[in-house]
Amino acid sequence: MEGISEPVAPALAAVLRRAVVDHARAERRRTFPALVHVGVPGGSEEVFAVVPDEPLDHGLRADVVAALLQRSRRGRTVPMVWLTRPGPLVLEDVDAQWLSAARSATAEAGVALTLVVVTRTGWFDPRSGTRRVWKRIRER
Repeated sequence: MEGISEPVAPALAAVLRRAVVDHARAERRRTFPALVHVGVPGGSEEVFAVVPDEPLDHGLRADVVAALLQRSRRGRTVPMVWLTRPGPLVLEDVDAQWLSAARSATAEAGVALTLVVVTRTGWFDPRSGTRRVWKRIRER
């Protein structure tokens, strides 16, 4: 199976929880543009703002992810990709579009893909459906 599977390794679970905490703390608006992050949640990351109605086709999205991957790679650490956006934790068009682009970019770079969608309430992997949801996320 592709993507994150159960049981989620404790180290990965902690990193993904960090992405949710950081997003919930940083974004208080109800509506905001989706952001594509590449790097390590809680560590260094590169970010691209998805401007609504901006004409991005698959090739441009793949180029964006490839550039973010290139800028965020440090040594042997393989960065992960996460998309922060408003709304519920269900697969949306924007998720599928960036997943496809990330697949292309990571395949070209020869690295494994870890991609999740993050909202203020949790995260999910659009490939496997694995998810974590909190009613009220707090920093530990």
